Parts: sequence; C-alpha cells; structure tokens
Amino acid sequence: MATTGKISVLIVDDSSVARTMLRSIFEDEADFEVVAEARNGLEAIEMTRRLRPNLVTMDLEMPEMGGLEAIEEIMCTKAAPILVVSGVADAQKAYGAVSRGAVDVVGKPNMTSARELEEFIDKARLVSKIPVITVPRTRPGSATARQDAPPAVSRPAPGAQAIAPATDNQRIVAIASSTGGPQALAALLGWMGPGVSCPVVVAQHISDGFASGMADWLNSISAMPVRLAVDGDRLSAGTVYLSPSEWNMTVTPARSIALVPRQARQIYQPSCDALLTSVAEVAGRHAVGVILTGMGSDGVGGMQAVQAAGGITLGQDEGSSVIFGMNAIAIERGWVQRVLSLQDLAGALCDIAGVGPGATA
Repeated sequence: MATTGKISVLIVDDSSVARTMLRSIFEDEADFEVVAEARNGLEAIEMTRRLRPNLVTMDLEMPEMGGLEAIEEIMCTKAAPILVVSGVADAQKAYGAVSRGAVDVVGKPNMTSARELEEFIDKARLVSKIPVITVPRTRPGSATARQDAPPAVSRPAPGAQAIAPATDNQRIVAIASSTGGPQALAALLGWMGPGVSCPVVVAQHISDGFASGMADWLNSISAMPVRLAVDGDRLSAGTVYLSPSEWNMTVTPARSIALVPRQARQIYQPSCDALLTSVAEVAGRHAVGVILTGMGSDGVGGMQAVQAAGGITLGQDEGSSVIFGMNAIAIERGWVQRVLSLQDLAGALCDIAGVGPGATA
C-alpha cells in the first residue's frame, strides 16, 4: 500500500503497450501513483495481497489466468476496488466481472481524446474511493448468488399513501442508475422475477459501446427478457429496455422508444432525466420512477417530474448503494416517496405491478 497519500494503482494487462498507456495516463495525474504492473491474473492476485493497492485496473483476456478468475480470487481473499478496463468486444464478459466483485467497467481510453481521458481518470478516482469487503467464495458462475432469498414485501413509510396494484399495463417503470447500477439492476431484476405486467425502461450511465454487452449479461441472469432499446420499439409488458449510451432514450405518447441525440455538453450518458421526464409526460399518474445508486445528480429532475405528474417514486437506500449520490439528492429534495433496500424495491415493484416476487405470467 502506498504511503505517499496518493491513490496507489496496480495495472493488470498482458499487453505491454496497454500497460505503458495506462501508466502514462496515471502518471500525468498528481494524485495517482502506479505501484506495480501485472501481466496475468496470477501475478495480480499476488501483487494485490502484497501491495494492497487503492485501485486495480483489470484486463480480462490474459494467459495463465484471466481477469474473471483473478477478480473472484481477489474479492474472496484480499478485496480491493477493481476497475475493469476492456474493449467493446469483451463487453458481456466485462459485466460478468461485475458479478464477481469488480466495481465498474470502462473502455480503454483513446489517448487523443481529452474527453475520454478525463472520463477515465474521473472513473478511476471514484472507484478507488469505494469501500469493498472480502466476500465468501461462491460456487463457480454464481452471478446471482445473493438473489436466492425472496425479497421482503415492502410496506409504506409512516404516513405514506398506500399504492394500489396495477389492474392493467398502463404503468411504465423507469429506472435511473449510475456507479454500482449494474450490480443493483442484476439483483433487482433477479428478485422481481417474471410476470411483471408493465414495461421497464432503464437509463444506466455507461461507456459508449458497452450497453449491448450489459443487456446480454442482464438478459442471461434475469427472469424477464432484457434487450437493448431500438428506436421505434413498441413497449411490451414484462420486457426490460436498456438505453444505449450513444443516444438518450425517451418514451413517446404512442408508448414506443425514441432515441434522441445527446446534448452537446451532456456529462453523463445516457440521460436519466430525459428518460424519467418523458415517462412522466406520457404515463402521468401511471409512471413509476426509480432512482438507484450513482454519482452526480442526473435523474433528480426526472424524479421530480414523475412526482409532479402524480406518479410513484422509489429510491434505493444508502445501505445497499455503492454510491449514495444521485439517489441521496433526490431523497433530500423530497422527490422520493419511499426509500427502500434493493430487496424491498423488488417487493414494491411487484406490488405495484400486481404480481408477487417470482410469479409466473
């Protein structure tokens, strides 16, 4: 562990070119210090145990031991914040790494793009500060081991108005999430089970090109079908639509998907506010806004719009959040009617949709 007060980094990649690139990026920042480089997963495990870095950047495809196996071993023995740095071609596998304990996924930055370099460093700085704990070893491939127990059925907070179950599929559930969102979405969708009687639309902050892989990963572990949203898609009950990052996803009055261009100075992509606000306008009192873990304030304005339209607003609590940021702001401003753990959020959404956890259609 570094004693300089800087963020100590272990770079793990079998490519010397990639390691040199990442080292150069970190060495240009005064608050980072690269303490070692590993060429494969076995070296990464040993160096993590010995050096206890504040941040591990992890490639996935490496000889001797790949990144997935290394991440699982590190998180079961000497946990450290892990940021997967991967190419788009490995996007689905990258989100499998999240299920094994990696904090987040980012694309390998383009050295000629100031914006990509800034986003990469901001992500690395954030991930390095996220507390992680060593977890018991689970069976291989147990991406959803913590989803086995059914959620507790949610109850309104004192003084809160009871929510009537849906009697049709007029409702639209819109979910906003950022850092920690992939893990939260995996747990939430797994706990909800099939038989949800309304569509679910999701805006998850993500690097360009990775949304398709994330949709495939979620689809492989969710009881509901998860698909990458396509412009013109008609919303279907019981289906989850994930926004691509290259566009902002909105819902039209015809209850179809419209992918609209991002704003010129948009910080986070895709926009959570754009999605939530459109659902509020289209569904009105049938809108359900959910804000999960994440940095920044994107989604806060959208939650306000859902509440102003007479819809239902739910927020993830601090205890189950990786980053209590955007959800904390929405809660503080009074735009969240119920603050719930992930398990209780699943129960509440099942109540709202008129089905029980794990129910079949």
